[in-house]
Amino acid sequence: MDSFQEIFRKNREWAARTKKNCPDFFEAMAHQQNPEYLWIGCSDSRVPANQIVDLPPGDVFVHRNVANIVVPSDLNCLSVLQYAIEVLKVKHVIVCGHYGCGGVAAAMSNEKHGMIDNWLRHIRSTIRLHKVTLEALSSDEERTDLLCELNVIEQVRNVCATTIVQDAWDAGQKFSVHGIIYSIRNGLLKDMLHVGVGDVETKGIDFPKLLD
Repeated sequence: MDSFQEIFRKNREWAARTKKNCPDFFEAMAHQQNPEYLWIGCSDSRVPANQIVDLPPGDVFVHRNVANIVVPSDLNCLSVLQYAIEVLKVKHVIVCGHYGCGGVAAAMSNEKHGMIDNWLRHIRSTIRLHKVTLEALSSDEERTDLLCELNVIEQVRNVCATTIVQDAWDAGQKFSVHGIIYSIRNGLLKDMLHVGVGDVETKGIDFPKLLD
């Protein structure tokens, strides 16, 4: 069978199995979307948001891009963030990176990768900020893993600095921004930091404070 047609076969099997296990599932999905979580993650096919946190469709609002980057010039990401906060009223905004990220590794190399280099320069700015710490490590793998963590920290900072988040917090809306990282090697998430209104908490990593 053609690999593309296989998608439709698997879809029919999934739909039938889901309806058998939960007859009202699709009717409920058709009438509402009420997720508590916004997930900003990497496009890497090995890091599917719902699956690794074992939550069903409807529970996680998802935005993904190369290396889970949040920048003011990305209207796609900001539109997702605004909708999640202002309309869906999510309780948690999650930035999830992952170890072994190809985008992070590419940002560390001196090679040219084409158009994506324009996107990866956001990570290269983080490299410059932590150059001494990164260069003190003994292997490329260690440097890449640390940069994956630093990139999560930086993107949480960027989320918190948006007018969307700042205005919502100023208006008294209650939600938190979280930084987590996923290990493809063992399937586990590492909890790195949480940020709420006037609150900075880091866990397990001696990084500079998130907010100035």
